[in-house]
Amino acid sequence: MIGYTTIGSTNLEKSLAFYDELLAMVGGKQLMGLERIKFYGTEEGGAMLAVCLPADGEAQSCGNGQMVAISGGSAEGAQALYNKAIELGATDAGAPGQRVSFFYGAYVTDPDGNKLCFYHMTPGE
Repeated sequence: MIGYTTIGSTNLEKSLAFYDELLAMVGGKQLMGLERIKFYGTEEGGAMLAVCLPADGEAQSCGNGQMVAISGGSAEGAQALYNKAIELGATDAGAPGQRVSFFYGAYVTDPDGNKLCFYHMTPGE
């Protein structure tokens, strides 16, 4: 059910050095990333932990930069999860859409303010 979870960072280079070494102990390694975010896992398609600079440009704090991501299985599935969350009282935090060539995402905050992402990875597409 969980696709990936993010951890906010104030110093990405320092955080990556920490997680590169720490997660290697359990077979984890950087699988992919962009300038402000790196994804760790043990296999492509498996659950991942991402380390990132918060997308809103604000300082990292407990909660800022953290998000739970749930795979929709397809872009349509991600859209359906987004629609259902809105129906159930969530607030839009980023309309569904293709973010980069390999990532379709839709973002909400739940009624308590927790950030969720519904996504579909499309490697090679």
